[in-house]
Amino acid sequence: MAVNSVQVIDGKPTELNFTLQPFVNEAAGRTPQTTTSSPSTSHLISPMIKASNITQIQAVPTTPPFLPPGHQPTHPKEFRHHNYADMELFLRKYNSEFSSITHLYSIGRSVQDRELYVMVISDNPNVHEHGEPEFKYVGNMHGNEVVGRELLLNLIEYLCRNYGTDPEVTQLVNNTRIHIMPSMNPDGYEVAVEGDVKGYKGRNNSNDYDLNRNFPDQFVTITEPRQPETIAVMSWLKSNPFVLSANLHGGSLVVNYPFDDDKDELSRYSRSPDDAVFKQVAKAYSQENPLMYKGHPCVDLYPEEYFKDGIINGAQWYTVPGGMQDWNYVNTNCFEVTIELGCVKYPLAKELPAYWEQNWRALLQFMHKVHTGIKGTVSDDRDRVGIPNATISVEGIDHNITTAHAGDYWRLLVPGTYAVTASADGYIPVTIYATVAKDQAEVVDFRLTRLHPDNNAHASTVAQLTQSPSDRELYSLIKELSLDQGLEQLVKSTATGNSFRYRRPKDLEAFLRGLTLNFPQITSLHRLGQSVEFRNILALEISNNPAEPEPSEPKIRFVAGIHGNAPVGTELLLEFAASLCINYGKNPAITKLINETRIFIVPSINPDGREQAAEKKCSSNQGLTNSNGKDLDKTFFGNSSQRLSEPEPETKAMINFIQSNDFSLSVALDGGALVVTYPYDKPVHIVNNEATLKYLAKVYAKNHPKMHPGDTACSNNGQMGNVPDGVMKAAKLQSHMGSMKDFSMDFGHCPEITVYTGCCLFPAANQLGTLWDENKKALLSMLVEVHKGVRGVVRDRSGKPIVGATIFLNATVKISTSEGGYFHILVHPGTYGIDAIAEGYQSQHKEVVVTSYEAAASVIIEFDLDNSIFGLQREFVVACAAAAMTALVLTACIIWCVCSAKSDRQKDGFHRLRQHRDDYDDEIHLNSMGSKKSLLAHEFQDESESDEETLYANKI
Repeated sequence: MAVNSVQVIDGKPTELNFTLQPFVNEAAGRTPQTTTSSPSTSHLISPMIKASNITQIQAVPTTPPFLPPGHQPTHPKEFRHHNYADMELFLRKYNSEFSSITHLYSIGRSVQDRELYVMVISDNPNVHEHGEPEFKYVGNMHGNEVVGRELLLNLIEYLCRNYGTDPEVTQLVNNTRIHIMPSMNPDGYEVAVEGDVKGYKGRNNSNDYDLNRNFPDQFVTITEPRQPETIAVMSWLKSNPFVLSANLHGGSLVVNYPFDDDKDELSRYSRSPDDAVFKQVAKAYSQENPLMYKGHPCVDLYPEEYFKDGIINGAQWYTVPGGMQDWNYVNTNCFEVTIELGCVKYPLAKELPAYWEQNWRALLQFMHKVHTGIKGTVSDDRDRVGIPNATISVEGIDHNITTAHAGDYWRLLVPGTYAVTASADGYIPVTIYATVAKDQAEVVDFRLTRLHPDNNAHASTVAQLTQSPSDRELYSLIKELSLDQGLEQLVKSTATGNSFRYRRPKDLEAFLRGLTLNFPQITSLHRLGQSVEFRNILALEISNNPAEPEPSEPKIRFVAGIHGNAPVGTELLLEFAASLCINYGKNPAITKLINETRIFIVPSINPDGREQAAEKKCSSNQGLTNSNGKDLDKTFFGNSSQRLSEPEPETKAMINFIQSNDFSLSVALDGGALVVTYPYDKPVHIVNNEATLKYLAKVYAKNHPKMHPGDTACSNNGQMGNVPDGVMKAAKLQSHMGSMKDFSMDFGHCPEITVYTGCCLFPAANQLGTLWDENKKALLSMLVEVHKGVRGVVRDRSGKPIVGATIFLNATVKISTSEGGYFHILVHPGTYGIDAIAEGYQSQHKEVVVTSYEAAASVIIEFDLDNSIFGLQREFVVACAAAAMTALVLTACIIWCVCSAKSDRQKDGFHRLRQHRDDYDDEIHLNSMGSKKSLLAHEFQDESESDEETLYANKI
């Protein structure tokens, strides 16, 4: 609508009102819609929050409105330098004014306790939307390089004010989740000076460390302690599936791309596997900045510098070990470049409009590049559920990326045809050929088939999981808590008011007894034994049927306080127990987990040592041992031959506890470091199930904001940082014999990980709240993890459970069935062959697939009586035996018949001989010798060679 000839009177505003009707786009067949809804009231944690779960405060067009050809976007009008307070107010203002498309959050705090703010701009800013890429800009990493800080504030204003009216902005915001961090180093900015051309004041953070030399490096070891700003950013990057990013600097005018250094620490071209992609996105920016693209940016300051097309490989320019852009590429899915925005680091405020004019198109164009390459979803072919952490590999490029929690992925590529393979534990890899165009992303979806040759066995497994409504509910809950932001939402929904303090053993016991008095239906207190000084060692059981055996439910053990001088774990477990009890019956997820799990919490193994320890002693050994001066974590020996003396009373109590229960998982909390360790503490070279042990440790670490980035440096004890994923084998941290962890593995048949909650052994009580915030999600993740792996029941055909049957997984891991014939074992994701053996029964074989996000695959194993004899089938042996017996009988009959015939002939011969002899005697009296001979010759002339004659001769 246009109004012509509007008269404006000096000194008085002319009121002019417009009433607009929505334009109907006939081609698209739809108009912009206003959507509103109430917040979701669902109590289950969903892996993907849909737009309907977010209250829309203002109208949001779903498609860019039609605009006349002469439309011009609205640009910022006010340009000035924003100090921290001014920047904070600016961000809060735009978050409030444009609340439907913005979300303001902090990723942490600086050394001087300033918030590290990030503004998200998207049509659904509070959550990651399936299929929508995450993009980020980071500014002011060096505090005195301020142009990026101001440009990003300008960009926030530009995107907010043009959304819904400018097609380009609307399309970007609707299809991208844009994260903008104006200042990574707010402390440095506060001391920097306007007009600084190439100085260093304010460059570093308040601890005087260069943040762009502070990240773990792939080629060299960074020895400087990791800074709070660095740690916060590393955790942020590990928690979001960022695809593309730029880090805005000052002091030159060029786009610098990885790698920033090389293995020989030489200033030369250091090519990354995705060198072509980095060149493409770098040029996308430089081409929109004419001065940058010319390649001779700072003639007065640096006359010899020349950058072809306004871009350069980082290491070819100069080496930067510990840089942020390389860490992004090596450790996450994110491709990051560093953009130098101008020759002057801290220009005067009046020059800021010119910087905006030079860069606003480039800032937008760079964002568009997040929508190139390939994208899609990797899902299970059977149920179409997305597969998290699946690997996307491209033939010829030695750099893989992984899928997000819901199975969606984005992979930047230059135009061309590629062989792309998707693979995941327990699935058959799939390769698809994809052709990538220049300015759009090719959709390449993968559906993977499970590695499960025994379809019937798998069908029975699925049937078992969905047999009862309770099983289905648990199965659904475990998946929801394992995917997307499920655990994060659970943490937020179970917050309880708390006031942290350290409790001495007497107060600790009173606290535990208080829980049993207030929550008697779900708690039971067990006395395991006493310490040297006769203090009780207690275990709190939390379950819907405490103190009653429920062999089908997994048991998990949380233990702390084995070293009295490290009481943080004790306080965390007490708060954990209180949180579970308070939320039982109120939060459905917590209620279900307690109903389906037997949870045992032992807050303090060494109460005597705790009595001796002192607060604010970060590295003191006071209280480390028990009252006999023994380090309890060196007294767990299963073989009496290994013990030099009787076990300590605390050790004996724990040994009995560990061996009398079939625990599936144990988590021990200690202090003095920031890492998760897995067995063994003793120097063992080969561990059969090391992959599983490491996997369990990584689950805890990835849910801890400081551990999973791998930054575990502790200045007080010399522990080095850059530990991959924040986990390590225990022997590498401190090798020793007789540990509780090793005993649990060897004699309790239960995997145990040790969580070192912080560098300080006994920090001030006012730090406990922060430590609880850091560990709550990770502790809850263990309650989820204990329901995974492989579980089942072994019985005979009549349904009778078989106790003591032996179960082998992949012919290496061995367990036995317990009461009721149940078995449960935690394993890392993959495909497993299960072999079950029981005396007197035929062995059974099953195949099962274990994933990282599903409840334990339930297997029913039914035994038949053992029909084998000497290793051969009973039917075959019986048939052979029958044939042999038949042959034997026939042979006996033949022999009998032959013998019988011979016997008859012999008897007849004797009879005839006797008759002849009588006749012969008679003839003697009647005839002479001559007559007798004649008679005998006549009588036997036809039987001269008979058997009878021979027999008679023998008789004579």
